[in-house]
Amino acid sequence: MGNATEWYDYGVFTSGAIAVSIGSEFFPGEGNAVLKSLALLAVGFIVRPFGGAFFGPLGDKIGRKKVLAVTILLMSGCTFLVGVLPTYSGGYSMGIAAPIAILLLRIIQGFSTGGEYGGAATFIAEYSPTKRRGFFGSFLELGTLGGYVLGNLVVLAVTLSLSADQVDAWGWRIPFFVALPLGLIGLYLRNKLEDTPEFRRMEAAGQKPHKAPLKEIFVRNWRMILNLIGIVLLLNVADYLLLTTMPTYFTETLKINDNTSTLIIIAVEVLQMAIIIPLGALSDKIGRKPLLLTAAIGFLVLSWPSLKLMQSGSIFWLFVGFLIVAILLVLMLAVIGSTFPAMFPTRVRYGSFAIGYNISTSLFGGTCGVIVTALIQSTGNPDWPAYYLMAAALIAIIPIIKIPETSQVPMDEIDTEGTGGGKPLTGASAQR
Repeated sequence: MGNATEWYDYGVFTSGAIAVSIGSEFFPGEGNAVLKSLALLAVGFIVRPFGGAFFGPLGDKIGRKKVLAVTILLMSGCTFLVGVLPTYSGGYSMGIAAPIAILLLRIIQGFSTGGEYGGAATFIAEYSPTKRRGFFGSFLELGTLGGYVLGNLVVLAVTLSLSADQVDAWGWRIPFFVALPLGLIGLYLRNKLEDTPEFRRMEAAGQKPHKAPLKEIFVRNWRMILNLIGIVLLLNVADYLLLTTMPTYFTETLKINDNTSTLIIIAVEVLQMAIIIPLGALSDKIGRKPLLLTAAIGFLVLSWPSLKLMQSGSIFWLFVGFLIVAILLVLMLAVIGSTFPAMFPTRVRYGSFAIGYNISTSLFGGTCGVIVTALIQSTGNPDWPAYYLMAAALIAIIPIIKIPETSQVPMDEIDTEGTGGGKPLTGASAQR
């Protein structure tokens, strides 16, 4: 539910009709309205590492459950408040205070999101049986896709029900209102759960992090954090390009109708949702690394041909090209919920994961939409999404090869501290 709430926000914020309305209503004047909206979205990513550095170690200290209750409330609340903000001009306006207010909301939302994903993945991984961790971990990204599909469906319903003028005037606000009940449902569910068995075991054994958790995280786990950053680079470039940049690429660059673009994206994401759980279960049998490597090599080889299919002028081939890269992405999405938490020991798992994940997301994920869109507009070359994906894949292959396979390793036997991020130790070695 937390992941669905986070990605519902992205699904709404990056849809063509809503992006244009946000850009023009809060940042009037010269310049591309869509690019303004994407830049506003990117601002939230700048503070994500700070949110990870704050909430991650806090989750290792006071528990995963308490922190996750705070993050889901902040995320959904900020999204809801965007829908009630007065705009720059018009009858219900705040002038220059309007863009400042929406900027502050995106910063708070980004800060809270920095503590969400690492905690949610850690929570699921620490509850899952070792031999089914891939299966249960894949539900985390089912939430990602489900939230994004819901966001697109709500936007589609609004744009089909209202005229373009009505959407620009007030209809763009409606999708943001849905975030609040989503967050409240998630908060209710999280408050019904106990903290994870791994955290309770660590707490009972008196093995909580030292008083300087950030020092412990970086000194003993820096190599594995670097590996995580390299893998997340590809994950988030692919994720944010496909889910947040391609909708505007279809409408602005390929000149596809807004509603047609939305329907294509929804159809592909529903197919991703259909196969993500079986792929997670498959990783319990064959391991996580084969799926990650297949995805990375696939992005390196197939990104450019897939983009050319999208540019063919045929809706059918656009769908096929988008589906190819979407399947490569879902190979990663299916296993990251079980792979990333297992890269770090329990006492610093939430903090190490949150910091490494959000540094990479901030640098390479949240900015890719702005960078790729700006490159396309400045050079006139529509192939930049493929080039960006291929470069990210080339980098990610190295850490994917370097990380240990942990599909059959119990979470309480993972200890990378003694080796600074090397192979996980098991049995008696882990106890030392």
